[in-house]
Amino acid sequence: MKVDVGVNSDPLLIGKAVQAMERVGYDGIRVSETNRDPFIPLAVAAAETSSIELVTSVVVAFARNPMSLALQAHELNRLAQGRLVLGIGSQVKPHIERRFSMPWHKPARQMREFIDAMNAIFACWYDGVRLDYQGEYYQHTLMPSTFTPPDIDPAYKPDILLSATGPLMTKVAGEVADGLITHPFSTERYLKEVTVPAVEEGLTKRGRSLESFQVDYAPMLAIGTTDEELEKAIAVVRDRIAFYGCTVAYRPVLELHGWGALQDELIPLNRAHRRSDMVRLIDDDVLQTIAIIGSPQEVVTEMKRRFAGVVSRTGFGGSAINREELAELLSALKS
Repeated sequence: MKVDVGVNSDPLLIGKAVQAMERVGYDGIRVSETNRDPFIPLAVAAAETSSIELVTSVVVAFARNPMSLALQAHELNRLAQGRLVLGIGSQVKPHIERRFSMPWHKPARQMREFIDAMNAIFACWYDGVRLDYQGEYYQHTLMPSTFTPPDIDPAYKPDILLSATGPLMTKVAGEVADGLITHPFSTERYLKEVTVPAVEEGLTKRGRSLESFQVDYAPMLAIGTTDEELEKAIAVVRDRIAFYGCTVAYRPVLELHGWGALQDELIPLNRAHRRSDMVRLIDDDVLQTIAIIGSPQEVVTEMKRRFAGVVSRTGFGGSAINREELAELLSALKS
Protein backbone atom coordinates (compact mmCIF):
# COMPACT_ATOMS: atom_id res chain seq x y z
CA MET A 1 0.00 0.00 0.00
CA LYS A 2 1.04 3.55 -0.66
CA VAL A 3 0.58 5.71 2.43
CA ASP A 4 -0.47 9.37 2.35
CA VAL A 5 -0.99 12.06 4.95
CA GLY A 6 -3.17 15.15 5.05
CA VAL A 7 -1.34 18.44 5.47
CA ASN A 8 -2.17 22.04 6.25
CA SER A 9 -3.13 23.46 2.87
CA ASP A 10 -2.12 27.05 3.65
CA PRO A 11 0.20 27.97 0.75
CA LEU A 12 2.35 29.97 3.18
CA LEU A 13 2.94 26.91 5.40
CA ILE A 14 2.76 23.88 3.16
CA GLY A 15 6.33 23.94 1.82
CA LYS A 16 8.18 22.99 5.01
CA ALA A 17 5.43 20.58 6.08
CA VAL A 18 5.62 18.64 2.82
CA GLN A 19 9.41 18.51 2.92
CA ALA A 20 9.16 16.90 6.37
CA MET A 21 6.59 14.36 5.13
CA GLU A 22 8.81 13.49 2.18
CA ARG A 23 11.82 12.93 4.45
CA VAL A 24 9.95 10.64 6.86
CA GLY A 25 8.80 8.35 4.07
CA TYR A 26 5.22 9.19 3.09
CA ASP A 27 4.29 8.34 -0.49
CA GLY A 28 1.91 11.26 -0.89
CA ILE A 29 0.22 14.26 0.66
CA ARG A 30 -3.53 14.87 0.48
CA VAL A 31 -5.15 18.25 0.01
CA SER A 32 -8.91 18.60 -0.15
CA GLU A 33 -11.08 21.36 -1.59
CA THR A 34 -12.92 22.98 1.28
CA ASN A 35 -12.02 26.62 1.96
CA ARG A 36 -8.98 26.73 -0.34
CA ASP A 37 -8.32 25.95 -3.99
CA PRO A 38 -6.10 22.85 -3.71
CA PHE A 39 -4.09 23.56 -6.85
CA ILE A 40 -2.34 26.60 -5.36
CA PRO A 41 -0.87 24.91 -2.24
CA LEU A 42 -0.03 21.82 -4.29
CA ALA A 43 1.87 23.98 -6.78
CA VAL A 44 3.94 25.28 -3.88
CA ALA A 45 4.43 21.71 -2.62
CA ALA A 46 5.51 20.56 -6.09
CA ALA A 47 8.21 23.22 -6.22
CA GLU A 48 9.47 22.37 -2.71
CA THR A 49 9.74 18.58 -3.10
CA SER A 50 11.15 16.01 -5.51
CA SER A 51 9.53 12.61 -4.94
CA ILE A 52 6.36 12.74 -2.85
CA GLU A 53 3.08 12.44 -4.75
CA LEU A 54 0.51 15.22 -4.66
CA VAL A 55 -3.07 13.99 -4.19
CA THR A 56 -6.20 16.09 -4.57
CA SER A 57 -8.60 14.35 -2.23
CA VAL A 58 -10.80 15.68 -3.68
CA VAL A 59 -11.51 18.54 -6.07
CA VAL A 60 -15.10 19.26 -7.08
CA ALA A 61 -15.45 18.24 -10.73
CA PHE A 62 -18.91 19.71 -11.32
CA ALA A 63 -17.76 23.14 -10.11
CA ARG A 64 -15.58 23.16 -13.25
CA ASN A 65 -15.75 21.83 -16.78
CA PRO A 66 -13.57 19.07 -18.30
CA MET A 67 -11.36 21.49 -20.24
CA SER A 68 -10.62 23.80 -17.30
CA LEU A 69 -9.84 20.90 -14.97
CA ALA A 70 -7.71 19.12 -17.58
CA LEU A 71 -5.62 22.28 -18.03
CA GLN A 72 -5.17 22.81 -14.28
CA ALA A 73 -4.17 19.17 -13.82
CA HIS A 74 -1.73 19.22 -16.73
CA GLU A 75 0.01 22.37 -15.56
CA LEU A 76 0.37 21.14 -11.99
CA ASN A 77 1.56 17.72 -13.12
CA ARG A 78 4.15 19.33 -15.42
CA LEU A 79 5.42 21.38 -12.49
CA ALA A 80 5.48 18.24 -10.33
CA GLN A 81 7.19 16.17 -13.04
CA GLY A 82 4.40 13.60 -13.13
CA ARG A 83 3.68 13.36 -9.37
CA LEU A 84 0.03 14.52 -9.40
CA VAL A 85 -2.76 12.11 -8.51
CA LEU A 86 -5.99 13.85 -9.49
CA GLY A 87 -8.78 12.84 -7.13
CA ILE A 88 -12.15 14.25 -8.15
CA GLY A 89 -15.69 14.05 -6.82
CA SER A 90 -19.19 15.24 -7.60
CA GLN A 91 -20.07 17.00 -4.30
CA VAL A 92 -23.84 17.14 -3.68
CA LYS A 93 -26.63 18.93 -5.50
CA PRO A 94 -27.16 21.92 -3.13
CA HIS A 95 -23.47 22.85 -3.28
CA ILE A 96 -23.24 22.51 -7.06
CA GLU A 97 -26.38 24.51 -7.76
CA ARG A 98 -26.41 27.01 -4.89
CA ARG A 99 -22.72 27.49 -3.97
CA PHE A 100 -21.12 27.11 -7.39
CA SER A 101 -24.14 28.02 -9.57
CA MET A 102 -23.39 25.12 -11.90
CA PRO A 103 -25.74 22.56 -13.47
CA TRP A 104 -26.56 19.29 -11.74
CA HIS A 105 -27.79 16.41 -13.86
CA LYS A 106 -27.84 12.68 -13.14
CA PRO A 107 -24.56 12.57 -11.18
CA ALA A 108 -23.22 9.14 -12.16
CA ARG A 109 -24.06 9.69 -15.81
CA GLN A 110 -22.66 13.22 -15.73
CA MET A 111 -19.45 12.03 -14.06
CA ARG A 112 -18.93 9.31 -16.65
CA GLU A 113 -19.12 11.97 -19.36
CA PHE A 114 -16.92 14.37 -17.42
CA ILE A 115 -14.07 11.86 -17.17
CA ASP A 116 -14.61 10.61 -20.72
CA ALA A 117 -14.34 14.19 -21.93
CA MET A 118 -11.14 14.76 -19.93
CA ASN A 119 -9.66 11.60 -21.41
CA ALA A 120 -10.57 12.82 -24.90
CA ILE A 121 -8.84 16.13 -24.16
CA PHE A 122 -5.77 14.30 -22.86
CA ALA A 123 -5.75 12.08 -25.98
CA CYS A 124 -5.76 15.24 -28.10
CA TRP A 125 -2.86 16.79 -26.20
CA TYR A 126 -0.69 13.76 -25.54
CA ASP A 127 -1.46 11.50 -28.50
CA GLY A 128 -2.40 13.94 -31.25
CA VAL A 129 -5.95 12.65 -31.59
CA ARG A 130 -8.39 15.18 -33.07
CA LEU A 131 -10.67 16.53 -30.34
CA ASP A 132 -14.26 15.58 -31.11
CA TYR A 133 -16.07 14.78 -27.89
CA GLN A 134 -19.84 15.14 -28.13
CA GLY A 135 -21.80 13.94 -25.14
CA GLU A 136 -25.14 14.72 -23.58
CA TYR A 137 -23.73 17.23 -21.09
CA TYR A 138 -20.30 18.14 -22.45
CA GLN A 139 -19.12 18.95 -25.96
CA HIS A 140 -15.46 19.64 -26.74
CA THR A 141 -14.73 19.94 -30.44
CA LEU A 142 -12.28 22.84 -30.73
CA MET A 143 -8.59 22.71 -29.80
CA PRO A 144 -6.46 25.14 -31.85
CA SER A 145 -2.69 24.84 -31.46
CA THR A 146 -2.63 28.31 -29.88
CA PHE A 147 -4.55 26.93 -26.90
CA THR A 148 -2.86 23.54 -26.68
CA PRO A 149 -0.46 23.36 -23.71
CA PRO A 150 3.20 23.62 -24.82
CA ASP A 151 5.93 21.12 -23.97
CA ILE A 152 3.54 18.17 -24.08
CA ASP A 153 4.88 14.96 -22.55
CA PRO A 154 2.69 11.85 -22.03
CA ALA A 155 4.27 11.49 -18.60
CA TYR A 156 2.32 14.56 -17.52
CA LYS A 157 -1.06 12.87 -18.00
CA PRO A 158 -2.32 12.50 -14.43
CA ASP A 159 -4.12 9.48 -13.07
CA ILE A 160 -7.78 10.27 -12.35
CA LEU A 161 -9.23 8.79 -9.17
CA LEU A 162 -12.97 9.13 -8.66
CA SER A 163 -14.46 9.58 -5.21
CA ALA A 164 -17.53 7.35 -4.85
CA THR A 165 -19.69 5.73 -2.19
CA GLY A 166 -22.72 4.14 -3.84
CA PRO A 167 -22.46 1.18 -6.25
CA LEU A 168 -23.51 3.23 -9.28
CA MET A 169 -20.77 5.87 -9.00
CA THR A 170 -18.31 3.17 -7.94
CA LYS A 171 -19.08 1.26 -11.13
CA VAL A 172 -18.42 4.47 -13.11
CA ALA A 173 -14.98 4.66 -11.50
CA GLY A 174 -14.23 1.17 -12.79
CA GLU A 175 -15.49 2.06 -16.25
CA VAL A 176 -13.61 5.31 -16.90
CA ALA A 177 -11.19 6.26 -14.09
CA ASP A 178 -7.74 5.06 -13.02
CA GLY A 179 -8.79 4.50 -9.44
CA LEU A 180 -11.40 4.94 -6.73
CA ILE A 181 -11.34 7.07 -3.59
CA THR A 182 -13.62 5.48 -1.01
CA HIS A 183 -15.24 7.62 1.67
CA PRO A 184 -13.93 7.00 5.23
CA PHE A 185 -17.49 6.10 6.29
CA SER A 186 -17.13 2.51 5.17
CA THR A 187 -16.16 -0.87 6.58
CA GLU A 188 -14.04 -3.86 5.65
CA ARG A 189 -17.18 -5.82 4.80
CA TYR A 190 -18.74 -3.05 2.70
CA LEU A 191 -15.49 -2.57 0.83
CA LYS A 192 -15.15 -6.26 -0.01
CA GLU A 193 -18.81 -7.12 -0.59
CA VAL A 194 -20.10 -3.96 -2.29
CA THR A 195 -17.32 -1.61 -3.38
CA VAL A 196 -14.85 -4.00 -5.01
CA PRO A 197 -17.52 -5.99 -6.93
CA ALA A 198 -18.93 -2.73 -8.34
CA VAL A 199 -15.43 -1.64 -9.42
CA GLU A 200 -14.78 -5.02 -11.03
CA GLU A 201 -18.06 -4.80 -12.93
CA GLY A 202 -16.95 -1.49 -14.40
CA LEU A 203 -13.43 -2.73 -15.12
CA THR A 204 -14.75 -5.79 -16.96
CA LYS A 205 -16.52 -3.51 -19.43
CA ARG A 206 -13.19 -2.13 -20.60
CA GLY A 207 -11.12 -5.27 -20.26
CA ARG A 208 -9.07 -4.26 -17.22
CA SER A 209 -8.38 -6.03 -13.95
CA LEU A 210 -8.33 -4.80 -10.38
CA GLU A 211 -4.53 -5.11 -10.32
CA SER A 212 -4.29 -2.20 -12.78
CA PHE A 213 -6.66 -0.02 -10.73
CA GLN A 214 -6.02 2.02 -7.57
CA VAL A 215 -8.33 1.55 -4.58
CA ASP A 216 -7.76 4.42 -2.16
CA TYR A 217 -9.32 3.98 1.27
CA ALA A 218 -8.22 5.94 4.33
CA PRO A 219 -10.31 4.62 7.25
CA MET A 220 -11.11 6.57 10.38
CA LEU A 221 -8.37 6.02 12.95
CA ALA A 222 -8.30 6.55 16.71
CA ILE A 223 -4.66 6.35 17.78
CA GLY A 224 -3.23 6.84 21.25
CA THR A 225 -0.19 5.84 23.27
CA THR A 226 -1.88 6.54 26.62
CA ASP A 227 -5.42 5.95 27.86
CA GLU A 228 -6.07 9.69 27.82
CA GLU A 229 -4.86 10.11 24.23
CA LEU A 230 -6.92 7.15 23.10
CA GLU A 231 -10.08 8.38 24.83
CA LYS A 232 -9.75 11.77 23.13
CA ALA A 233 -9.16 10.15 19.73
CA ILE A 234 -12.16 7.84 20.17
CA ALA A 235 -14.37 10.81 21.06
CA VAL A 236 -13.39 12.54 17.83
CA VAL A 237 -14.12 9.43 15.77
CA ARG A 238 -17.49 8.81 17.46
CA ASP A 239 -18.44 12.36 16.56
CA ARG A 240 -17.41 11.86 12.91
CA ILE A 241 -19.36 8.63 12.65
CA ALA A 242 -22.45 10.30 14.12
CA PHE A 243 -22.13 13.17 11.65
CA TYR A 244 -21.63 10.99 8.57
CA GLY A 245 -24.31 8.58 9.76
CA CYS A 246 -26.93 11.25 9.06
CA THR A 247 -26.10 11.32 5.35
CA VAL A 248 -28.63 9.37 3.31
CA ALA A 249 -26.00 8.46 0.71
CA TYR A 250 -24.07 6.52 3.38
CA ARG A 251 -27.06 4.52 4.60
CA PRO A 252 -26.10 1.41 2.55
CA VAL A 253 -23.02 1.01 4.77
CA LEU A 254 -25.25 0.91 7.84
CA GLU A 255 -27.85 -1.30 6.17
CA LEU A 256 -25.26 -3.95 5.29
CA HIS A 257 -24.54 -4.37 9.00
CA GLY A 258 -28.19 -4.22 10.09
CA TRP A 259 -27.86 -0.68 11.46
CA GLY A 260 -30.21 1.17 9.11
CA ALA A 261 -32.47 2.22 11.99
CA LEU A 262 -29.51 4.11 13.49
CA GLN A 263 -29.78 6.68 10.74
CA ASP A 264 -33.49 7.09 11.45
CA GLU A 265 -32.54 8.11 14.98
CA LEU A 266 -29.61 10.31 13.99
CA ILE A 267 -31.34 12.46 11.39
CA PRO A 268 -33.94 14.13 13.67
CA LEU A 269 -31.31 14.67 16.35
CA ASN A 270 -29.08 16.35 13.79
CA ARG A 271 -31.92 18.62 12.68
CA ALA A 272 -32.47 19.55 16.32
CA HIS A 273 -28.71 20.27 16.70
CA ARG A 274 -28.42 17.64 19.46
CA ARG A 275 -24.90 16.52 18.58
CA SER A 276 -24.07 15.03 21.99
CA ASP A 277 -27.17 12.82 21.82
CA MET A 278 -26.12 11.69 18.36
CA VAL A 279 -22.69 10.70 19.61
CA ARG A 280 -24.19 8.63 22.42
CA LEU A 281 -25.96 6.46 19.81
CA ILE A 282 -22.61 5.29 18.37
CA ASP A 283 -21.99 2.15 20.40
CA ASP A 284 -18.74 0.21 20.56
CA ASP A 285 -19.83 -2.27 17.88
CA VAL A 286 -20.43 0.49 15.34
CA LEU A 287 -17.28 2.32 16.44
CA GLN A 288 -14.93 -0.64 16.14
CA THR A 289 -16.41 -1.82 12.84
CA ILE A 290 -16.07 1.52 11.07
CA ALA A 291 -12.94 2.82 12.79
CA ILE A 292 -9.58 1.26 13.70
CA ILE A 293 -8.56 1.89 17.28
CA GLY A 294 -5.41 1.32 19.31
CA SER A 295 -1.73 2.15 19.67
CA PRO A 296 0.14 3.15 16.49
CA GLN A 297 1.49 -0.39 16.03
CA GLU A 298 -1.90 -1.98 16.75
CA VAL A 299 -3.54 0.27 14.17
CA VAL A 300 -0.93 -0.57 11.53
CA THR A 301 -1.37 -4.30 12.18
CA GLU A 302 -5.16 -4.05 11.95
CA MET A 303 -5.07 -1.95 8.79
CA LYS A 304 -2.95 -4.60 7.11
CA ARG A 305 -5.24 -7.38 8.34
CA ARG A 306 -8.38 -5.70 7.04
CA PHE A 307 -7.18 -4.25 3.78
CA ALA A 308 -3.98 -5.90 2.47
CA GLY A 309 -4.46 -7.09 -1.09
CA VAL A 310 -7.55 -4.90 -1.57
CA VAL A 311 -6.52 -1.32 -0.78
CA SER A 312 -3.59 0.05 -2.78
CA ARG A 313 -3.50 3.54 -1.23
CA THR A 314 -4.39 4.68 2.28
CA GLY A 315 -3.86 7.40 4.85
CA PHE A 316 -2.11 7.21 8.21
CA GLY A 317 -1.08 9.75 10.80
CA GLY A 318 -1.96 11.46 14.04
CA SER A 319 -0.55 13.69 16.73
CA ALA A 320 -0.08 10.72 19.10
CA ILE A 321 2.52 9.12 16.85
CA ASN A 322 6.13 9.63 17.85
CA ARG A 323 7.94 11.10 14.85
CA GLU A 324 11.00 8.96 15.59
CA GLU A 325 8.85 5.82 15.18
CA LEU A 326 6.83 7.08 12.22
CA ALA A 327 9.27 5.98 9.51
CA GLU A 328 9.27 2.43 10.91
CA LEU A 329 5.46 2.38 11.10
CA LEU A 330 5.14 3.61 7.52
CA SER A 331 7.55 0.95 6.33
CA ALA A 332 5.57 -1.74 8.13
CA LEU A 333 2.28 -0.51 6.65
CA LYS A 334 3.68 -0.47 3.12
CA SER A 335 5.13 -4.00 3.29
